[in-house]
Amino acid sequence: MSAKLVKELRERTGLGLLECKKALAAAEGDVEKAIEELRKSSGMKAAKKAGRTAADGVVVTRLAEDGSYGIVVEVNSETDFVARDDNFLAFTSKVADAAFADKQTDVAALMEGELESAREALVQKIGENIGVRRIELVNADAGVVGAYVHGNNRIAVLVELKGGDQDLAKDVAMHVAAVNPQVVSPADMPEDVVAKEKEIYTAQAAESGKPPEIIEKMIGGRVKKFLSENSLVEQAFVKDPDVTVGKLVSAAGAEVASFVRFEVGEGIEVEKIDFADEVAAQLNG
Repeated sequence: MSAKLVKELRERTGLGLLECKKALAAAEGDVEKAIEELRKSSGMKAAKKAGRTAADGVVVTRLAEDGSYGIVVEVNSETDFVARDDNFLAFTSKVADAAFADKQTDVAALMEGELESAREALVQKIGENIGVRRIELVNADAGVVGAYVHGNNRIAVLVELKGGDQDLAKDVAMHVAAVNPQVVSPADMPEDVVAKEKEIYTAQAAESGKPPEIIEKMIGGRVKKFLSENSLVEQAFVKDPDVTVGKLVSAAGAEVASFVRFEVGEGIEVEKIDFADEVAAQLNG
C-alpha cells in the first residue's frame, strides 16, 4: 500500500499504522471500503473515541531501589471514574514498568506493538479515550532520586539530590507536590518571566506617586519576594516552616539538583459542551 493511502486512513480513523496497512491490503487499496470494514470491527470503536479529550487519569512513578534513577508517567482517561478502574490502573502499571525497564521517555516508541494493542483493547472495553501523555526520566548524578505520589495518583514528583538519601529526597518531593515551586533556585527563573513580573510591579509602583529611588526599591523588593516564593530552596519547608528547603537539604550535606512535578491534566484545554447540545448532536448523528 502507498504511504499516502495509509496516511489518509490513519488520519480518518485514528488507528495504528499496522492495522491501517492490513485493512487497506484486505480492501485492495480502497480507503472507503477499508473504513467500512473497520467500522464492523472492534478497533473502529476505539478510533471513534480518539477525538475526545482525555484530561483525567493518573500519574505514577517507578524508582530504582538504590535511588539511581526514577521515572514518572501520566496516563489519561476522560473521567475520574475510569481513572479509578482496576483495568485502567493495571494498564498504567504495565506502561510504567515498561518505561522504567527501558528508561524510555519517547511515548510513541514505547507504545509500539503490545502496549498499543493493550490500549486499544482497553478503550474498546471501557468506552473512553485513553492515552499515555508523557514520561520523564531523572537520573541521579552523585546522589539519589526520591519520589512522592500524592492523593489518589493525581500529583507525582521526582527529586534529584546531590548527596543526601532517599528519605530526604522523598521529603523534598512531598514539599514540591504541596507547594508547586517553579524552579529550584532564583537563578533558574527564566529571564522573560522575571521581566514580565518586573513590568507589572513597575506599573503598580508608578501609581504610588513616590520618588523614583523609592519606586526602584519597591520593584526590587517585590521581584525578590516573587523569586523567593517560587524557588524551591527559598521556600519554607512544609513539615517545618521555621527552616527553608535549602537549609534543610544543606544541613544533611546535600543539594537539590532538579525536580519533576506531574499533575494530572495540567495544560490540557478541555472543551466545555452544554449537555443539551451534546445530546442533540448525538441524535443528529
